[in-house]
Amino acid sequence: MGKTDWKAEAKALKKKVAKLKAQAKAAPEAAVTPAKMVSPLAPEAFPALPVIGGVEFAAAEAGVRYRNRKDVMLIRLAPGTTMAGVFTRSSTRAACVLDCQAKIGKPSEAGAAIIVNSGNSNAFTGAVGVEAVTAVTGGVAEALGLPSDRVFSSSTGVIGEPLPHDRITAKIPDLVAGLAEDAIEMAARAMMTTDTFPKGASAVVQGDGGEIRIAGIAKGSGMIAPDMATMLVYIFTDAKIAQPLLQKMLSRQVEATFNAITVDSDTSTSDALLLAATGTSPAAELNGRTKPGREFEAALARVMLDLAQQVVRDGEGATKFVEVRVTGAATVEDAHKVAMAIANSPLVKTAIAGEDPNWGRIVMAVGKSGAAADRDRLSIRFGDILVAANGWRSPDYREEDGAAYMKRSELVIAVDLGLGAGTRTVWTCDLTHRYIDINADYRS
Repeated sequence: MGKTDWKAEAKALKKKVAKLKAQAKAAPEAAVTPAKMVSPLAPEAFPALPVIGGVEFAAAEAGVRYRNRKDVMLIRLAPGTTMAGVFTRSSTRAACVLDCQAKIGKPSEAGAAIIVNSGNSNAFTGAVGVEAVTAVTGGVAEALGLPSDRVFSSSTGVIGEPLPHDRITAKIPDLVAGLAEDAIEMAARAMMTTDTFPKGASAVVQGDGGEIRIAGIAKGSGMIAPDMATMLVYIFTDAKIAQPLLQKMLSRQVEATFNAITVDSDTSTSDALLLAATGTSPAAELNGRTKPGREFEAALARVMLDLAQQVVRDGEGATKFVEVRVTGAATVEDAHKVAMAIANSPLVKTAIAGEDPNWGRIVMAVGKSGAAADRDRLSIRFGDILVAANGWRSPDYREEDGAAYMKRSELVIAVDLGLGAGTRTVWTCDLTHRYIDINADYRS
């Protein structure tokens, strides 16, 4: 063998390092969008959503954090649109959330707009974050001829990094030029972060004098344990409805939908749910006491639940969709405590991931929940399989039956406390090593 030329190799290596540094310097803040494995629980395709009169969408590549993908979207809403919303109760909520909360409920006959970016949450950014929100919403207001208090913004992504808002404002002309009523799927994709699929749902109900349509989109995959809202959700309807009633319906339905899901027990700084009613339907104005009003609220609840469950199906690393049903609690509040204790337990969730029917961990979760419970009245089921009753393992339960059931991709865990009439159903997913992989290097 010939003698190795160490100096030549060192020189070549030095050149290679210099080239890599130059490439990194050219795009220091943007990670190339990684290839994603679509959740095995994902729907086959994005649903065909009805066009909502008075709503237009657009998306663009701003390079906020990601490259080679659309990461900012704009929604324009017709004059006279009423807006309702619910938001995270996190004490460290983002500047855009605080801005939306201040604007929701203000009466106005002007149009409205929503602008959303992914890749950076603009949370825990102090005065700089407020300036960024002002710049983005102000830019949209000027471009669309709207009052600034009719422009709502959301940001999702990394916490604690200044939002490069100039990249977003630079794309506003392109966004305005690209607005189209049938571009809702593109908008849904633009706000994805660790999501593996865009989420959409819809409903159509018969109003007095014509149809009323509802369509919604959502993003969310991790940091999911909502508190009055979830991740980012935007729902649109052409209903004629007063803002106070619209807000009342939204707030009333959030508990059994978006506040009944969890992926990892972590509440985001940026959770926001905006509901816009454009009033373009030919149907008469809704009244909460009439049949059309009640049917509209029921349809809205179905859309909200569909979107909420899709978020769980896209839980980071999820392979199992789990429904937790709690009955027989002393109160509804106790039922919720027990259901969430089970749904959030890392021990329960890892057992589900490993397809282990470890019902003892469910007993543990009930006991730690803080709700009233009596061991000797407790019963547990996996689907239709009675696992435990009256404080002890059922004599008819066979471990092999439980193990076979746990191999399913969709599971039901039912617990009856035997104490009262309180019930609650929540939805969660398993906890796999893939969740760790995603979150261990999220900022890398």
